Amino acid sequence: MRPDGCRLYVESHGDPDAPALLLLGGMGGDIPGWRRNIPRLATECHVLAYDHRGNGKSDDPAGPVDMATFVDDARAVLDDAGVERAHMYGQSFGGMVALETTLTDPGRVRTLILAATHPGPAHAVPVGDRAVPKGEPWRSLYAPGFPDAHPDHVRDDLATGARGVHHPSGERRQWEAMQGWDAFERLGAVTVPTLVLHGTEDRLVAPDNARLLAERIPGAELYWLEGAGHLYHSEQAEAADAAVLEFIARHP
Repeated sequence: MRPDGCRLYVESHGDPDAPALLLLGGMGGDIPGWRRNIPRLATECHVLAYDHRGNGKSDDPAGPVDMATFVDDARAVLDDAGVERAHMYGQSFGGMVALETTLTDPGRVRTLILAATHPGPAHAVPVGDRAVPKGEPWRSLYAPGFPDAHPDHVRDDLATGARGVHHPSGERRQWEAMQGWDAFERLGAVTVPTLVLHGTEDRLVAPDNARLLAERIPGAELYWLEGAGHLYHSEQAEAADAAVLEFIARHP
């Protein structure tokens, strides 16, 4: 439980003596969204996965919060697990939390993995046309054509999401925190090894944001998942996990 009374739901997977890998999910997402990834990642890492306040099984924020609140939550998860330094892997909104954690408390971060994210709305590269059929907004999460080519896969994703706990007010608080946050001018201050991961067909966060991050973060590596959308880690779980683990292995 956090000092303000907010309870965070956390899961631990893998060998506690292995390198710690903290998973930070996207806005409105929860731990089951990583279900295709955790089993593989946990073969080589001590995976710590948690629901942001306002997501899944964690409590809603009691009131307005900013990005610093989510950074404090991430550090609290590490503290509770007895982890001094972890590999930070953030997807979408979680990437913003991971980036801000790295900028404000680099001693807690071994490596930074920024996936399907951007440095803040003020400097984010906008997406182009992302029109989807009326009543099917979820299609924008995937690469064009993926839902029709893999209906069972998408059906399982949607069913898993439907079984989760939804907090519209929590998602709004996360959106508000994101609107008040900008790391663009500070990207050059990132000092830890960084991997930028992005699907080439992302229709929610434009792929050019990955180029922007990789160009401005010193020494950052850019890895493209060809043909993948915003939910790259669902569409191409095996390739995404392999890229992450290979990067971590080079920066233990």
